Order: sequence, then C-alpha cells, then structure tokens
Amino acid sequence: MAKETKRILVIGAVGQIGSELTPALREKYGRDNVIALGRKSAPPKELAEGGPFEFADAADKEALRTIIKKYDIDTVYHLASLLSATGEKDPDAAWNINMVSLKNVLDLAREYEMARIFWPSSIAAFGPSTPRGNTPQKTILEPSTMYGVTKVAGELLMNYYNKKFGIDTRSIRYPGLISWKTPPGGGTTDYAVAIFYEAIKQKKYTCFLKEGTYLPMMYMPDAIKGTMQLMEAPSEKIKNRFSYNFAAISFAPEHVAAEIKKHIPEFTCDYAPDFRQSIADSWPKSINDSCAREEWGWKHEYDLEKMAADMLENLGRVLK
Repeated sequence: MAKETKRILVIGAVGQIGSELTPALREKYGRDNVIALGRKSAPPKELAEGGPFEFADAADKEALRTIIKKYDIDTVYHLASLLSATGEKDPDAAWNINMVSLKNVLDLAREYEMARIFWPSSIAAFGPSTPRGNTPQKTILEPSTMYGVTKVAGELLMNYYNKKFGIDTRSIRYPGLISWKTPPGGGTTDYAVAIFYEAIKQKKYTCFLKEGTYLPMMYMPDAIKGTMQLMEAPSEKIKNRFSYNFAAISFAPEHVAAEIKKHIPEFTCDYAPDFRQSIADSWPKSINDSCAREEWGWKHEYDLEKMAADMLENLGRVLK
C-alpha cells in the first residue's frame, strides 16, 4: 500500500520546468511538503527561500536514497534532463543524466512504495519516420538524437515499471516550452524563447531555424497546469503508461516574429539555420493530443497572440 501523505520531491528544480512547477506545487501542497533538488546550479531566491532545498546528483542512487528517506518522499517529479542540442554535443552525458537517474528513481519508488512518479517525455521521441502532421498518440518512435533515444527508452521503462511492479507512473510528451522566467536552455525549440530576449534587448534576432519550420509549442503556464492536472487525475483515468501526447499551438519562426512586431515595430528577424535545423525537421509540425483531452481533461489556455503579449510584458519588466 502506498503512503497517504503527499511529500513531493522535484528533481531538476532549477531547470526550465522545475523552477516554475516547484512554486506552484508549494502553493498547493505547502512549502515544507515540496522538496526542491538541484544538481549544482545555485537556486534562485524564490526556490531557496520558498521551502526545503537539497543538492544531489540523481544519477547517484545512494545520494537520492538519503534524501527520499530524510523527507519520507511519496511523490517524485523527475525533471532532470540534458536537452536535444546539448545532448548531441555529449551523448554519453545525455544517456547518464537522462536514463541512469530515471532508473534510480523507479527503483527507489518500488523500494519505498511511493504513490506516483512523473517523468517528462518530449516530441524528441518522434523521428523522421513519424507522421509529421497531427501526429497520433500511437505512432512510430524512431528518433534521430540521443535525447530522443533516452525519451523513447524512458517511456518504455515507465510502462514496464507500471505493468511489472504496479508503480503509478505518469508522463507527457512536452512540445517546445516558452517561458519568461528562465533563459534558453539548449533545446532546438528554444529559439522561441531567445527571440523574445533579443527582441527586447537588441530589437533584432538571428534565428537558427529557417522560415516555415513549424513545431508544436506551449506556454509554460499551460505546461504547469497540465502537468499538475495529470498527476492529480484518478488512476483509473490514466489509460496510457508510456507517455501522453500534449499540445497547445504550432507555429513557425516568422509567425512569432510577426507577433513581436505588433508590440515592437522596429524588431527585425533574419535566419541562419545551423545543425539544429535537421533536428527540427525530424520532429512533428503538429500533435494530436485527443487522448489527454478525453481521458484526463487537458485543455490549453494560451494561443500565440496571448502568449506573445504576456511574454513581452513580463520579460520587459524583468530585463529593465
């Protein structure tokens, strides 16, 4: 029997998702019930002072065990990951950070009878052979990056531990995520974050993807809402223990540039595609997430226009 107490560990709390998910979880479940875990980066003030914070490498199983025992952890959001472009520069590190740490979390979840484990997959799990338009929930997974390889392996591992050991594993395939609270972090979709920074600071941006490169995207408030919604859903509603397709909007670089020009008329954008273009070309243009919408009620709030306005307002205040 899993424990009733909700004591949450967020691994990768200093990252793009964790830095916003952790405060949201603390607001809902109490500051002392949500433990933030970072590997080496100094936490921002909000995380450091908002509740318990620990340093450990999730690939170190015994270090992780110590923290789980110390706080009597019941639920884990395992977000630590080396992203697509960065992972291509160091595939060995990508495998170690992404896969060894996940296996550690799942083994410890089994050992300590934890209630639920969340781990994010990504559109990187797809590949050149995947249907690129309205990509279905069940489809070909033949990724072309080490990051994508780790996401497919992770999905299989999550499903295995659910079926073999009864662990309540839950996952979603994140699209590109856009946030004003954290800078770009080495992902192929991160142009859609960098473009806002450069629009405000330089009034110009050189995009590393070419015009017409459609990719699935999501504003971070929607991602946080959906993640918590998935984890709060009754177990009987979770039909898929691999990973759910998860979508909001799809656009190409020139579309976000056009939205920015509505607010900053002097903004200009040019294009100099680099190695990330081939990565983007192997990913879907749009995602069919009807399973998430039907099974646990997912619904996004932000379209491109609303997201761009909110990004520029908040980021403009931060960068003053």
